[in-house]
Formats: sequence, structure tokens, C-alpha cells
Amino acid sequence: MLVSSNLSLPPWLQALLSEKFFNACVIHEGARKNEKNIFCLDCCVSICPHCLSPHGSHRLLQIRRYVYNDVLRLDDAQKLFDSAFVQSYTTNSAKVIFLNQRPLPRPGSIRGNICSRCDRGLQCPYLFCSISCKVDYILRTEGVGGLSSFLYDCKFLPLSEPASDDGLMTPVSFIAKTSSSSGGYGDGGVPCRTLACTAATTETVRKRKE
Repeated sequence: MLVSSNLSLPPWLQALLSEKFFNACVIHEGARKNEKNIFCLDCCVSICPHCLSPHGSHRLLQIRRYVYNDVLRLDDAQKLFDSAFVQSYTTNSAKVIFLNQRPLPRPGSIRGNICSRCDRGLQCPYLFCSISCKVDYILRTEGVGGLSSFLYDCKFLPLSEPASDDGLMTPVSFIAKTSSSSGGYGDGGVPCRTLACTAATTETVRKRKE
């Protein structure tokens, strides 16, 4: 079951996970910096910086590009999702998380934890490589009702950066470490109790054999 094709998801979440970002805006085809790197939650559509005017009062999310994949700043994501156990990366002094699953590495190159949904290699204590993998896992294990504790009711979401930001991030990063004060929940805001209770078991069972 693909998350992007699941009609039980809120329209904005389904659109966010299935949208193709960083394509040129056809409305502003001749303009500079016309890549569609902003998502409007109220209209469920991607827009470019030149399209902002009609969306001034809407909830807007800056999409960024890191190693050829779409990412969100962790600070922005935590306003919308419970991002606990989703692996974060640090680049340009900001923590980011991936929106969707990425191609898997070559067999034999994975050490440590693996994603509970797609088997991508992770660092402890993370259980998911992306937002979409966590959403899909919740739908499979808890059903649509499980999304109520995962999604936050965000009424106000302004852009965190100026509209001129092209969203591209320097391809140099390291996996964000978990501080001792985080309680083992990774970098995601409010702990997900269901996942927290099973984290230790899942972490042990799903480790690759050396």
C-alpha cells in the first residue's frame, strides 16, 4: 500500500507526500528562481516564490532539497507531525528529515538499525527513514485511527525563511545524535507512546546479522 495513494489520509498530507517539488512553475516560466519549493497546506498544492501573494494568509511549508531528495526542517515538521524515531540529519546548521523513502543502498552495506517499513539502514535509536515510512507503518499497524496521535492541529504556519530561499542545502551532513536529555526518543518532538513501548524490541529484532 502506497501512502501517496491512500485515500484515508488528510488531503494535505496525501498531496504533500505525492507532490513533485522543484519543477519549474508553468505560470512563472520566464522568471528566475521559479522552482516550486513551497507547499500550501490549505490549497494542497506546490507553488513557487512568485505565487505567494494569493496564499499570504495560508499555512505554508518550505520544502528543501538535500542529496537529490525532498526534506523538511525538523523545526517545521514538528509543528505538523510527531516525528519521534524518524532519523534526522544536520546540514547547514539545521536538522532535516526526509519526506519520502529513498532508494535502498547496495546489499551488505547496512549496519545497525533498519527502517521498520523499507529496511533502509539507520542509526540507533531511529526506526524510520522518512515521514512517509512512519505514516505507512502507523496505517498498517494501527489503522487510520492511529494518525490522530501522529498529526498535530497546526492553525498557523508561516514560511520559516524568506521567499527568495531556493531550498537547496549543501550536501555535507552527519546523522543528528540524540542527547542524553532526550529520553531516547530521537529528535522528534512529543514521544509516540505506542512506538516508544516497542522501540527496544523492534530495535533488537530488526538488526542485521553481522
